[in-house]
Amino acid sequence: MALRTEELLLNVGPQHPSTHGVFRIVVKLDGEIIKEATPVMGYLHRGTEKLAESLNYTQIIPYTDRMDYVSAMTNNYVICHAVETLMQLEIPERAEFLRLIVMELQRIASHLVWWGTYLLDIGAMSPFLYAFRDREIIIDLFNELCGARLTYFYMRVGGVKWDAPEGWIEKVRDFIPYMREKLEEYEELVSGNEIFLSRVKGIGTYDAQTAIDYGLSGANLRCTGVKWDIRKEQPYSLYDRFEFDVPVSTVGDCYARYQLRIEEIRQSLRILEQAVAQFPEEGPVMGKVPRVIRPPAGEVYARIESPRGEIGCYVVSKGKAEPFRLKFRRPSFVNLQILPKLLVGETMANLITILGGIDIVVGEVDG
Repeated sequence: MALRTEELLLNVGPQHPSTHGVFRIVVKLDGEIIKEATPVMGYLHRGTEKLAESLNYTQIIPYTDRMDYVSAMTNNYVICHAVETLMQLEIPERAEFLRLIVMELQRIASHLVWWGTYLLDIGAMSPFLYAFRDREIIIDLFNELCGARLTYFYMRVGGVKWDAPEGWIEKVRDFIPYMREKLEEYEELVSGNEIFLSRVKGIGTYDAQTAIDYGLSGANLRCTGVKWDIRKEQPYSLYDRFEFDVPVSTVGDCYARYQLRIEEIRQSLRILEQAVAQFPEEGPVMGKVPRVIRPPAGEVYARIESPRGEIGCYVVSKGKAEPFRLKFRRPSFVNLQILPKLLVGETMANLITILGGIDIVVGEVDG
């Protein structure tokens, strides 16, 4: 009798630890080989963009915290940056320094969450514990600054809500050499490990043209040799004052994306070192902003470099206290588009490796 086989439909998620949130993938399998993969989103959809039409601009900021909840500070900034651009506001220097410092701390914290959970996906327990130990230092700094640990509501149109408490900048300065030392330990522990390398090298590979066609950004784009970082190419905040490199790779696999995020932590530490050295000793942390924010009629698109790539905010104003329309360009959502293409022909074990390497936050995917 001839051996009879048939395709199997398998649900991965929506409640699955390695989908990094309530996210589902319907996988068509032939044995262990993936023939087709269909992402199913929307389990976390909260209608942020529609809700914004009935909220004033300050009320919208807490909603941005909850999109990419691993990188809430950068989300805070992009909505404020868009409104400030429309209103042509001048931001006090001390406020802009605080914004930049918290955004780079947030970038490090976000990459630490990714590093720890990615290694946990692949089967390593210790890196997860180390990553969250070191992230806790940043979370404590944020807690001291704004009284929150995950969703901060720290930035405001025109500046920031609170000034840094006494001694806070010194704590940031002390964190920089500590994190550099720990980063070397991370490299020694993981980056040359044979088991880890066999799981990520040559997996999930694509080229620069494919990345551009899919609209990828962040490490998912730079891993193909495209040197694009909005902080360098279209500087915002105070980034044009600081020296830092944009790490790139031409390999385009999961290992390249891993290496880039490790190097991005180093570059963020480099930016922070310069920022705390130049931090103004005094000055206001809020610009001259009317009590009720009413941007002039018009539209604007502002974009910045989040830990996951380009996050953009498109605002249409009719001169009222609420936006007429608001739309976010969410990097997790855009980067996720390439997943079905990468999974065809791979094994189920590599599905977890490839998905984790993209680095999505499902709150940002669903919006």
